[in-house]
Amino acid sequence: MKKLLLLALAALVAMPVLAADEAKDAKEKKPRQLRGFMKKYDKDGDGKLSDDEKAAMKADQAKRRQDNLAKYDANKDGKLDKEERAKMKEDRKAARAAKKEARKAKKADAAEKK
Repeated sequence: MKKLLLLALAALVAMPVLAADEAKDAKEKKPRQLRGFMKKYDKDGDGKLSDDEKAAMKADQAKRRQDNLAKYDANKDGKLDKEERAKMKEDRKAARAAKKEARKAKKADAAEKK
């Protein structure tokens, strides 16, 4: 009985410590995209978006939508149909691949200089 009581007490003491470690790990494991997103819009660095920061984000999103519409809306109907969205997706995929290749080349250059 005494061992069981000590075990239960140890578990209760360890729970907050383990929960804190999990919270820290979750923060460190945020996807790169989310970290970049917060870095871009969270100007005061508090980990949350204020009303002004949200407004800036929404304005950027609206501008991006308008830019995409202007670039990909071939039939000028004010919306992207299936083919237009496919073209946009294809272009984004190519841009990501080019970025990835550029990072690889930069990394290879850095390795050669060492």
